[in-house]
Amino acid sequence: MIHPTFLNHAADVLADTNKGLSGSRIASHCSAYAVEYGVDIPHSSYPFSRDLPNKRTALKENLRSFSPEQQFRIIKELCELEEFKDNKEARDLKIKLVTRYGHLNSGNQSSEVNEVLIEETRHWLSECPESLKLYENALSKYEMKLFQRNLLDDLRLSLEILLKNLLGSNKSLENQQASLGGFLEKRGTSTELRNMFLKLIDYYTKFHNSYVKHNDSVPEAEIEIIMEMTSSFMKFLIKLS
Repeated sequence: MIHPTFLNHAADVLADTNKGLSGSRIASHCSAYAVEYGVDIPHSSYPFSRDLPNKRTALKENLRSFSPEQQFRIIKELCELEEFKDNKEARDLKIKLVTRYGHLNSGNQSSEVNEVLIEETRHWLSECPESLKLYENALSKYEMKLFQRNLLDDLRLSLEILLKNLLGSNKSLENQQASLGGFLEKRGTSTELRNMFLKLIDYYTKFHNSYVKHNDSVPEAEIEIIMEMTSSFMKFLIKLS
């Protein structure tokens, strides 16, 4: 189950007075889920009852009408609405949701990319919008099951642009080894980690180059690990910077 305290927190964020959903939007979204799941909810229309203290309470009480799995989906999808795109509280809520209650995700399969890592990487890339845009393009292609080399191109270029910004160099990814090594050393990373990281980047570029030359689809399992590696690389580098 999702703890009642977490449901309260979710309602506070998603129905915040200034940055949250309006009362009419809450009623509309909750009603749509209620119809889909065949669930009765206490607040299906707007304006709400005069006895209701606020819209946060309406959302909280509506959420309680659904099963834990349904609550997970509803909170997650509400966090992903366009109006929450630049909302830090909603982004943090989604990370907490998938971290604590990811087992409730009925769509969760072993082949899915680590969603917590993805959300954290989006957060860290917010200061590098060009890199973030490419990263999100790759995610969209993955979600649409377009496992092709241009997905890999987006990931590689996202990492390459990030490195150019961090290192102040306009070199391609495979030609950043010396600058990257210096960057890691200056930030106190151990020799062993530094050597391992540089070797991983070397093999990463070789993997990408082998697919750039061929317009082939790439196995989902390989796309999955490359996405998670790219995410880990970028999160690590930004935190070091």
